[in-house]
Amino acid sequence: MWSRVFILCACVCAYSESRVVFTAQGPVKGYQDGSGLYVFYNIPYARPPTGIDRFKAPLPASNRSYVLEAINKGIVCPQSTELLSMYNQTVTITEDCLIANIFVPDTKKTNLPVIVYVHGGGFIVGHGNFLTYKQFAKTNNIIVVTFNYRLGAHGFLCMGTDDIPGNAGMKDQVALLRWVKENIANFGGDYDDVTIAGYSAGSVAVDLLMLSDMAKGLFNKVIPESGANTAAWGVQTDPIKNAKEYGKILNFTMDDVNSLEEFYKTVSYEILTSKQFDLFSRPDSTLLFSPCVERNTDGEEFLTDSPVNILKSGRYNKVPMLYGFSNMEGLLRTTLFEEWKNKMNENFTEFLPPDLQFNSEEEKKTVANKIKEFYFGGKVTDENTLSYVDFFSDVLFTYSTLRSIRLHLDAGHDKIYLYEYDFVYDDVPVVLHTNVRGATHCSQSVDVGDGNFAHVDVKPFPPEAREMKKIVRELWNNFVKTGQPVPQGSNFPSWPPVGNDWSPHMELNNPLQLKGSLLKERALFWDEIYEQHYRHPAPPQNIVKRFEL
Repeated sequence: MWSRVFILCACVCAYSESRVVFTAQGPVKGYQDGSGLYVFYNIPYARPPTGIDRFKAPLPASNRSYVLEAINKGIVCPQSTELLSMYNQTVTITEDCLIANIFVPDTKKTNLPVIVYVHGGGFIVGHGNFLTYKQFAKTNNIIVVTFNYRLGAHGFLCMGTDDIPGNAGMKDQVALLRWVKENIANFGGDYDDVTIAGYSAGSVAVDLLMLSDMAKGLFNKVIPESGANTAAWGVQTDPIKNAKEYGKILNFTMDDVNSLEEFYKTVSYEILTSKQFDLFSRPDSTLLFSPCVERNTDGEEFLTDSPVNILKSGRYNKVPMLYGFSNMEGLLRTTLFEEWKNKMNENFTEFLPPDLQFNSEEEKKTVANKIKEFYFGGKVTDENTLSYVDFFSDVLFTYSTLRSIRLHLDAGHDKIYLYEYDFVYDDVPVVLHTNVRGATHCSQSVDVGDGNFAHVDVKPFPPEAREMKKIVRELWNNFVKTGQPVPQGSNFPSWPPVGNDWSPHMELNNPLQLKGSLLKERALFWDEIYEQHYRHPAPPQNIVKRFEL
């Protein structure tokens, strides 16, 4: 399936020099782009299975005898096009979308450190170059790898059957890391010095990769940017329920799981992706499609237990982590404030995440009222929009990060560097109904990248914002190369690993400031609720095999 959205002209002749690199699948030819980098786009790292096998693990990339022209064809995986349209993206939507992009500094040095970035988009939209990292790669002599993985139902439908086991999109990510392990040395990279990083859903993804046996030995540092593996939206609590719900959204009306599986295996990609963008406005702060805990099927499982249980067990690879979020992550929900404030006052239970469970509706309402009182004093109004931002910051991003850190510490992980990004400047809009500015979702990720998401800058960055970009990039560079954001000899203030009570943490601002506990009161509030009401994500249940009928 091929479709075109906002086609723009690209010309290979603009490149002045080329380089051919041999990979296990065949040679690829990249080009200088004028910024001091050789850029290799559109390299197949795996093949998605097709037809009724479309939800299975990826297949090995095909071998080639010819030289692949590694130019940017704008390839993205099947998805709703609303977000791409908003950003004037040039894309080619195709099922054959598992490609990598490699940004290599123009240097004769070898064994360069490697960073692999996993893109965000709620596991529903996006592509590898939604953010680019040319400046980061060129300035720091680091090889940057970006890539696509299957999205939405295509990547994260989880029914626990041999044909739809779940986690196809995560298995794509493992396939990419295995490809990097096998091939990156030929590009000048050190396959034993790979950092995985990601923003938003990509942050959840790298946090989960750290827990997966499939990904062991494929990286040695992790940078989750605004997203954690214990988030309610990060792992499906009830995958069959989600599959049924999305089936109804697509007008599948039969109440039969086997028929639902057949529907998903045969429906067109246009229909499969047609309603996915609407999932961003669910009040329960989930998106239906995300990684899942898998049943044992005939393939490799990516995740076999809940992240909380894996963290508590301590049986995972405890590599150094640079872990944090922006101070107003919940700003991404302010566009819904006018629509949601009355709904929150009428029935706050709609806004509870699904990884909380209750013995009765009365108990559920009691907890909902407790949360509403804590944030809003009992009523959501125009005067407490900052509390609205705090609530969605915590439900979506901040509490799960702090919860995961506490579990890491309990398991003996002592190499986690915690931060909160607080930098704003005059062009940043004020929060609705206030005169206050805050750093929105993934602001730190934008600083590491070349510009805003999808290469769209509403205004050029002012000098103070460009200076902040330099600071963040230097911290990230230090971590990639040493496992510490502030190594010995740095001009930055000392930044030790986080300890009890989420202290210390670094406030990412200009200047940097090392501070004590981060959001302790809010974290302890949610700790109490989750200790009493947490529902672990579970593998798909109540699957009836055809041969049992």
